[in-house]
Amino acid sequence: MTAEPAGWGRPLYARVLDAADVGPGTSLLDLGCGTGEFAAAAVARGARVVGVDIDPTAVKLASASVGSVRFEVGDVHDLGPADALGGPFAVVVAMQLLTHVANPLRVLREASRVAAPGGTVMASVWGRDEECDVGLLGQALARWLPQRRSPSGPPTLADPDRLRKLAWLAGLAVLGVDEVVCPFDYPDEAALVDPLLASMIGRTAVARAGEDVVRAAVRERLAGHRQPGGGYRLRNLFRVLVARAP
Repeated sequence: MTAEPAGWGRPLYARVLDAADVGPGTSLLDLGCGTGEFAAAAVARGARVVGVDIDPTAVKLASASVGSVRFEVGDVHDLGPADALGGPFAVVVAMQLLTHVANPLRVLREASRVAAPGGTVMASVWGRDEECDVGLLGQALARWLPQRRSPSGPPTLADPDRLRKLAWLAGLAVLGVDEVVCPFDYPDEAALVDPLLASMIGRTAVARAGEDVVRAAVRERLAGHRQPGGGYRLRNLFRVLVARAP
């Protein structure tokens, strides 16, 4: 909905790497590695990292920016033999991945399978809407968007009990679900609002109310998050599953 500012993930990455005791020589598999930001943080601690992502463009960018990591194009639902990737791995991590895949249970089972016996498996997800300030952006635009019915069905992975159950079904021993707050810092209004207005919901709101009206609504809704220098800080909670492979 809005662009994630550079460096937003540092507190999250640090918590994951600390919890997994990642250090020199640790073998780590980064599932859904994207363009390599988390892999770079692990390499900075001396880890031996392999990254897998289904997006060839992201893998190409990751390879260019983190040259010491082996990045592969692959499906996290079916990783193939662990040794073909250089495993089994002491640590397998899925950063912000599970809510973007067709079958998160299968992904966790694959993570468990390629982990070394007793290895660490970790996954991070966004917190609930009310736990993340970025939700205010959607609230600011809500009056111009199609009304949605209240969601029904099982809880989302933002629910810690649901996250624990998913890990249990995958055969993992859950050690805990941590919480990490990451501040999203934007230097000015344009850095925050322009990506929002370029998104699908932003374009819908602008088409119905006009850009000036929408900008004013966002500005009003986020007034309490404006910093003295004119920038904005949105605090967002993330949950981190910490589990052990059998």
